[in-house]
Amino acid sequence: MTDTPDVIALRPFVPAKDFDASVRFYTDLGFEIRPLGDNLASVQLGPFAFLLQNFDAPGFSGNFMMHLLVGDLESWWARIAALDLAARYGVRPPQPPKLQPWGLTVAYVVDPTGVLWHFAQRPAPQT
Repeated sequence: MTDTPDVIALRPFVPAKDFDASVRFYTDLGFEIRPLGDNLASVQLGPFAFLLQNFDAPGFSGNFMMHLLVGDLESWWARIAALDLAARYGVRPPQPPKLQPWGLTVAYVVDPTGVLWHFAQRPAPQT
């Protein structure tokens, strides 16, 4: 494509069944929350962000997934495991990092609404 549009941001709208619980959950994980009104917030990690919306529809959140590619999955996993998310938020226990058949090592985390997060890392280069 020769005429590239001037894109400023591309952010998905992530559902929240209990908006306040979801804000606390993402804050605990290390995201910065920037309110954009009573029912919407920008949830950021450095230059990366998504929009958390106070909205949920049956079947929507249970099929919604987010992928976060990181450079140090072990550090992320240590943080996730220390938070005891299952006890604090009533979510499924996070699944520890495991090498997947498609080549990434992935830890799985489910938020209070049922959104499945893939915390992933590429394999180290072979020397």
